[in-house]
Amino acid sequence: MELLTQNTKLKSTSKIIGKRVFNFGITAYKSITGKIICPFADKCVKYCYAQKGAYSWSNVKPAFEKRYEITKQDNFIELMNKEIKRKKVDFLRVHDSGDFYSNAYIQKWFKIANQNPNVNFYAYTKSIPLFKGLAIPKNFDIIFSEGSKVDELINVKTDRHAKIFNSVEELEKAGYINASKNDLNATKFFTNNHKVGLVYH
Repeated sequence: MELLTQNTKLKSTSKIIGKRVFNFGITAYKSITGKIICPFADKCVKYCYAQKGAYSWSNVKPAFEKRYEITKQDNFIELMNKEIKRKKVDFLRVHDSGDFYSNAYIQKWFKIANQNPNVNFYAYTKSIPLFKGLAIPKNFDIIFSEGSKVDELINVKTDRHAKIFNSVEELEKAGYINASKNDLNATKFFTNNHKVGLVYH
């Protein structure tokens, strides 16, 4: 199956910057068996875009579940390395759906990043406690998302973090960079502004 795909936003981002931007998505919030995929999700569960629209279609949802199961396999790193090379990835967004559900899973992604030094990885996450104090690869950018059970752990003055706004005007007035259309505006690879804004949709 296709491990790496492109949603509409990433296709647009690829055209804007002239680079190959892909994403890896797994099941949002809860697996078919009831396993919690997003352990620190809170308010976001109610309006999670990855639990509605195309993500919930009967021909799409099983693919996210299958990718989640693959992340638990011993050969996940090997499979991902092959897919990255096959698709000649420049930037990889980890999780347009789902989140980092364990320390072991995070370490798998860190190994993938270290084994692909020419690829830039980035991820939005609400699993903030799992990342605090970790040595993160230089080519991996972590963006803490507000709306978790542990928002108080986000240092808005220093941590790269994302906040949702009702309008572009509100976003810009607060001093946030707009990553609503160009996904890479959220990353350290494109901006020094650690305040990432997204307009609610």
